Amino acid sequence: MSNTLTVAEANTQERGVPAWPKDGLRISFGVIWLIDAVLKWLPGFRSSYMDTIMGTAQGQPGWLRWWFDFWINLQHPQATFFAYFVAVAETLIALALIFGFARKLTYISAIVFSLLIWATAEGFGGPYTSGSADIGTAIIYAVVFGGLLALSYYAGPSRWSADYYLEKRIS
Repeated sequence: MSNTLTVAEANTQERGVPAWPKDGLRISFGVIWLIDAVLKWLPGFRSSYMDTIMGTAQGQPGWLRWWFDFWINLQHPQATFFAYFVAVAETLIALALIFGFARKLTYISAIVFSLLIWATAEGFGGPYTSGSADIGTAIIYAVVFGGLLALSYYAGPSRWSADYYLEKRIS
């Protein structure tokens, strides 16, 4: 095992930027996702899954009706499967964040997953009326994952991640 630094690690050290904040952000965000994933494994989520999806479609503009009808018709026959799929996906994202495994793939996949949740279960954060005050959490999650992706590119490999050790063993 050599003590050579990658270019990104050397640049980070030259700037005097500590490595722990990016790891702290990733791990704490992973804990948030893990809490969310645990809630998805509870029976209440599965029993109300389709009600949530169908309820989100209510009050949406007519020109978006086809979008919500597509997702309702796709998931309704297999609602339990899709509820478990969401629980498994959120659990895998949480564990990948906490352990730092396949970070770039995880960030990109989680952006897509978050945008899909925002566009279906959160109804694009709408319907937007005069009393609306929230655009939904999933869009914010997508932005945080984008930030983590940019941060991983800018700051280089993380010593507090499974990827760091895998990259040392696998070129």
